[in-house]
Amino acid sequence: MPEIHLQVSDEIATRVLEYAKTQGMTVDSYILELSSRDVNSGWPEGFFEEVVGGWQGEPLQRFYQGDFETRDQL
Repeated sequence: MPEIHLQVSDEIATRVLEYAKTQGMTVDSYILELSSRDVNSGWPEGFFEEVVGGWQGEPLQRFYQGDFETRDQL
């Protein structure tokens, strides 16, 4: 499996170590999780289950938007 090495400031390293520890994760697994979110294409797992049907207010209405404008031909 390929390895990626990186250098970060002491402040970032401390924050990453602390956060990984509070999540019960190793630093490797924490950074893998972070990078996987940005690199993987598609919708996050559970996105549609959380969003679709999530509106709890009055029914949405789309009001009249006006007519299309006529533009000059190029």
